[in-house]
Amino acid sequence: MTQASTRSKRVRHQHHLRAHSYVRHLAPNPYSSDRVHELLSRERMTPYLRQSNDDPEIALELYEWSGQMSSAAFETVARLEVILRNALDIALSGHFREPACGIPWFLLKTPTTSDTEAAISAVRDRLRPLGHDTRHQIVAGMSFGFWTGMLGPKYEDLWRVAVRHAFPNSSGARKQVSARVSAIRKFRNRLAHHDSMLSVDIPFEMRRIFDVANYIDTDAAAWLRTIDRSADVYAKRPNSPVDTVVVPAKVAWPFYETNSAYVCQPGRWFQPVDRIAFYADREIKREVPRITVRRDNVPWTATEESRLASSSDREDRKVGAVIGAAGAAGWTEGSYQVFLLTRTGDPAHRSLNDAVAHLATGRGSAFVQRQRYASLHALQTAKTTDDL
Repeated sequence: MTQASTRSKRVRHQHHLRAHSYVRHLAPNPYSSDRVHELLSRERMTPYLRQSNDDPEIALELYEWSGQMSSAAFETVARLEVILRNALDIALSGHFREPACGIPWFLLKTPTTSDTEAAISAVRDRLRPLGHDTRHQIVAGMSFGFWTGMLGPKYEDLWRVAVRHAFPNSSGARKQVSARVSAIRKFRNRLAHHDSMLSVDIPFEMRRIFDVANYIDTDAAAWLRTIDRSADVYAKRPNSPVDTVVVPAKVAWPFYETNSAYVCQPGRWFQPVDRIAFYADREIKREVPRITVRRDNVPWTATEESRLASSSDREDRKVGAVIGAAGAAGWTEGSYQVFLLTRTGDPAHRSLNDAVAHLATGRGSAFVQRQRYASLHALQTAKTTDDL
């Protein structure tokens, strides 16, 4: 597909969206959009209005999507929570020889903290008047925060002898599991408090959920992926802000892989964006790093490299290292524009599930010649560049 036909497709899609909104607006609503906004509160609806050109009806569509997104994600988080607490319960029960002594591990003298003991007592006290204080119901009554706490640094010794067995497919490092479970708990709390999903990277959050499930059992992870519907809902987002520039990267991609930076000619103009994506080898690469530093008109000389390398400023030293790496690769002296970028492992970094393939062939059919813009959301949901 040529760039012209791709533009034509995008225009038709935009016309379709406008037509959809027009038809919806023609149909009589049994409610007042303005009144619903008042009931939801102006503060809550402001972000949705900002992304909907202040159209109250379109903002409600976006708000509806956010709620649907929360529901879909919460379903999967809830299922993981059950799997997680059962895995921990089994590991602790076995370690404290519960079957032999006949007493639940959480009622034995275990290396727990006063906070943990108080949480167990509170659950028992709540269930006892109802006649529901069975072992199973007490375990089910413990909060996600309780189980997350069992993975904390206070329980390093317990991790080594017992808790790690709940995660046989992990690296065995407590911090690896604890960090992901703690992040999932924070995500769960956002979902439970009806927070907006507009700025939440759902695929990134869900990937952590599947990672933890896989640490516990590969069948658990496969089952969650099979029944999870968050990806389908995420793909149906009514609109998403442009936040990523896609650049041609025959040279830039390998340079980024080595140096976590993008370098181009000075004075080159870019729309305000948060991220850079790389198009090379007839695909948009999986890594979509966040821009951490942008500097224009950087002198590309050994003198400037030396000056920056000796600076007390960390960003200066990084830019100096980029100059040195480019010089070693044979780049000529002059002035350049430098973007410092995140790499895999950085909390702000994003990786697509797969590279986005470009299927068009022939002279002049490359997806990007100079630069193009997209949303991270569009890149995450695209199967090929035709979807962009």
